[in-house]
Amino acid sequence: MDSGWYVLGEEVKAFESEFAAWVGSPHCVGTSDGLSALILALRGWKELGLLKDGDGVAVPANTYIASILAITENRLRPVLVEPDEDTCNLGAGKLAAALTPDVKAVLAVHLYGQLADMPAIAQLCRERGLLLLEDAAQSHGAHIGGVKAGAWGDAAAFSFYPGKNLGALGDAGALTCKDSKLAEMVRALRNYGSHEKYKNLVQGPNDRLDELQAALLRVKLKYIDADNARRREISARYRREIKNPAVRLPTVRAGEDSHVWHLFVIRVSDRAAFQQCLLKCGVYTAIHYPIAPHHQQAYAKDLGRLQLPLTEALHREVVSLPISPVMTDTQVATVIAVVNESR
Repeated sequence: MDSGWYVLGEEVKAFESEFAAWVGSPHCVGTSDGLSALILALRGWKELGLLKDGDGVAVPANTYIASILAITENRLRPVLVEPDEDTCNLGAGKLAAALTPDVKAVLAVHLYGQLADMPAIAQLCRERGLLLLEDAAQSHGAHIGGVKAGAWGDAAAFSFYPGKNLGALGDAGALTCKDSKLAEMVRALRNYGSHEKYKNLVQGPNDRLDELQAALLRVKLKYIDADNARRREISARYRREIKNPAVRLPTVRAGEDSHVWHLFVIRVSDRAAFQQCLLKCGVYTAIHYPIAPHHQQAYAKDLGRLQLPLTEALHREVVSLPISPVMTDTQVATVIAVVNESR
């Protein structure tokens, strides 16, 4: 605050450099939030002539609605793909089956903190000549073979909403990418389309990351690896000690490092009764997410007739148990005991 500079100053520049290095990406552009990062990535590709109105973008049907909002906001067409049942994430097999000639890009979501099947998805996109955008809003630090979320695709969008593994004071986000032209375009787009003060390259919104958020994120970036390690410890204990036959535990496919456990999501057939039982014992749960995007009123006209049975089953059954790096071992033990006693 002493600098007197609150927008697009040295703190933003420093955070962009440090976060890019941590992710392993050549470029990082700070944005106002994660949705803006998704929107600007797709908009940037349109401005560069790589996408056009009406092009298809394959995206998992089981996701938060922001992933799909970014597509439709750019007048692109979402092509919803059923997830793999074991990980609830996008898999290369179902993705390949959903690709049609008008699909020009893939938006791979790393849901709940677990990387999608990125080695296979990235290879598929290279073979088909498709742009690959990662929705890494929930997966800061997840990696396979040392390649982190945000470094697999042509671009990636991160959210730093306060509840995320790396969270700011309020809304904040960032885009990472490999292409300097896309980075330059998004830098302009986030600032009214201005590539130079008072000169506007294109028409753009105001989606800038502010200095206060960047300054806090620089500090918290130093602790995220330790925080993620604690989340993995809690997750391992949950998966080892929860023995309730009514509970379907999450699956980790590509090794422990591929998941940073932003959320610990289980499946139960009678969700309402299960949640009520836990609540009576003082254990609070959440649902991520209660309504599938294609069943939202916002998409009733365009997507409402789709039949996606696995996605719909997930949205009926998922429950998020408490998980946070500040949880004590005693609190973790309490959650386990209550879950095991619940029916």
